[in-house]
Amino acid sequence: MTEIQNTKQYDLEERTLNFARRVIVFVNRLPKTLPNIEISRQLVKSSGSVGANYIEANEALSKKDFVMRIKICRKESKESRYWLKLVHVRERKDEKERGVLIQEATELMKIFGSILEKSK
Repeated sequence: MTEIQNTKQYDLEERTLNFARRVIVFVNRLPKTLPNIEISRQLVKSSGSVGANYIEANEALSKKDFVMRIKICRKESKESRYWLKLVHVRERKDEKERGVLIQEATELMKIFGSILEKSK
């Protein structure tokens, strides 16, 4: 890969941590409506769970345990994407950030799906 193409971060522990941090910053800027509060709660949990389960997968005691944790990572990425699509934003910059976060959740889903395929 050339240097220009290699701008994505491939350390998944760091990448999933940054995803969860960005979600927290995003959620803190949202309008404090009752639906947003409930959706935000779910979003923060699922986005943080992606990285937490990836760390657990790296410490797995067996291949079966590893595969299960990676499946959870994929599931939590998918759930994060769902909540991101559902939450209400008012600001244009927040709409843009939501798009970036949805894209990252989608990429994480694909990465964990690929890890699962290679683990078979």
